[in-house]
Amino acid sequence: MYPEHPAHTPAVRDVDVHQPTPITPAVVTPAPIVPVQPGALPSVASVVLPDGRVVTGYAIQPTQPEPVAAKPPVSRAAVNVALGGVGFLAVCGGLLLLTTFIAALTALITQLIILAAVIFGGWIAVQIFSASGHKGGTTVNIRKAVFKRNYFHG
Repeated sequence: MYPEHPAHTPAVRDVDVHQPTPITPAVVTPAPIVPVQPGALPSVASVVLPDGRVVTGYAIQPTQPEPVAAKPPVSRAAVNVALGGVGFLAVCGGLLLLTTFIAALTALITQLIILAAVIFGGWIAVQIFSASGHKGGTTVNIRKAVFKRNYFHG
């Protein structure tokens, strides 16, 4: 586009090539045992790494949790009243279920008695009305050889 501009013209630059130097491994020596008081931390702490290097830094104080507010003690009387209330409600619920069960059982027995009365009454009605159809005449039962004459039902 603009060949006369110096930014667009190729320039020859000197290039320096750097070869990396290999790192020699550190000689591993056992770390000396440093006695530390268990109760207190110094203001500047030093740690000896396994390869013998020493790292020094400031000790960070551990954060203390917020103190928990003490709960007021619950009186035994309050616990007894609460348990008594729960027990009373349980007994009331049980009695309600018991009375409901008794009422349902009574209704079932009543319906069974009414059903038995209807069936038995129907059987008696069939006996009465089927016998009243034979007014007059002779009834002969061949198998039992029973002869009835002029027997009127009524």
